[in-house]
Amino acid sequence: KIKEITYMHSEGILAGELKHGPLALVDKLMPVIMIIMRDHTYAKCQNALQQVVARQGRPVVICDKEDTETIKNTKRTIKVPHSVDCLQGILSVIPLQLLAFHLAVLRGYD
Repeated sequence: KIKEITYMHSEGILAGELKHGPLALVDKLMPVIMIIMRDHTYAKCQNALQQVVARQGRPVVICDKEDTETIKNTKRTIKVPHSVDCLQGILSVIPLQLLAFHLAVLRGYD
């Protein structure tokens, strides 16, 4: 959505695919937004988070408000309400939709 309404380059990358090229671009100036939920991908997402931080990345992490481990290990978090697994993904998208909207407004697109 960010690319669509802000005309900014952005890419969605699965945690397991991060080290196949995109990780080389991460530094303290590269914006990184990560979604980390307590599901079957949790371990891969935690590993990706560690790799981003090791390269001086400063990720903003969207996570469940009850995920104390991720919150403790991250400086910037956006906490979403805890829900059943089938709804958790929908809740995690809402902050991204709001981010896309506000970026578009700041860039003069409405």
